[in-house]
Amino acid sequence: MAEQKDFYQLEKKIIGLKEKIDELQESDEQGKKEKIAELKSQIEKEWSKISPGLTPHHIVQIARHPQRPYTLDYLGHLTEDFVEFHGDRRAGDDPAIITGLGFYRGRTVAFIGHQKGRTTKERINRNFGQPNPEGYRKALRIMKMAEKFGFPVVTLIDTPGAYPGIEAEERGQAEAIAYNLKEISKLQIPVVNIVIGEGGSGGALAVGVGDRILMLEYSFYSVISPEGCAAILWKDQQAVRSAAENLRIRAQDLLDLGIIDKIIPEPPGGAHIDYEQTFKNVNQQLNTTLRKLEQKIPEERLKERYHKFRNIGEFIEK
Repeated sequence: MAEQKDFYQLEKKIIGLKEKIDELQESDEQGKKEKIAELKSQIEKEWSKISPGLTPHHIVQIARHPQRPYTLDYLGHLTEDFVEFHGDRRAGDDPAIITGLGFYRGRTVAFIGHQKGRTTKERINRNFGQPNPEGYRKALRIMKMAEKFGFPVVTLIDTPGAYPGIEAEERGQAEAIAYNLKEISKLQIPVVNIVIGEGGSGGALAVGVGDRILMLEYSFYSVISPEGCAAILWKDQQAVRSAAENLRIRAQDLLDLGIIDKIIPEPPGGAHIDYEQTFKNVNQQLNTTLRKLEQKIPEERLKERYHKFRNIGEFIEK
């Protein structure tokens, strides 16, 4: 059964086809366009067999895939002349969060995003995408600067969660997250959040308040990781699959619950199989969303933002 296998086992054939595509793209072989098109067609056919059987646990594995595009990959494609800003002006800089200004589709936009890192050295340096308090304070500093100059804000969410270490708690981790929630909710400028991978608990929420929340098809957003939920509720790591199922973490579940506003489709096999198509899909949805928000006056956006979050978790029993 598909649900008894890890996603990494299911995608082996697709990865093999992708490697052939990569080899062809770097070669001077005649007729390579036609061959690449044929290989992509094979990926689509293989994905049509796999995708109907994907479980929430598989979605978690796709969202965490080590080859999935990260914040810097998106910024390199979506923006021109991106300038990174460092430091929170209080404690220091946090490499787990990227902040800065870039030129996007005719406007200056402030971008904030989690960054996990590719190599072992980079992952350690970026703390595996788990921010410290100074990361959230840095993010808020850039948002406030964007508000001063009238620039919209876009956040790219991809974190297992806020760093739970003693040093982070000493520097006010919980306070930094709570303060961001309060202050971001009052920003006068358009704010768009995009979940590009993992949306882990308070680590995601600290930069996840906005006018619109978009979510890639095979990303997830959750109050706690499936592993953490299994440890607390079942006290058994064998229950991770059950935890993922019960947490309702998939994009479609969150759309149905009114937590997110739009699902951004991913190419067959997931975002890590075709960066170019993924960037194209994100670009299209982001540009459309920003243009609609920019047409509203600040008071209208703030009112809609308020009601959006007030309505989350409100249900009528039948």
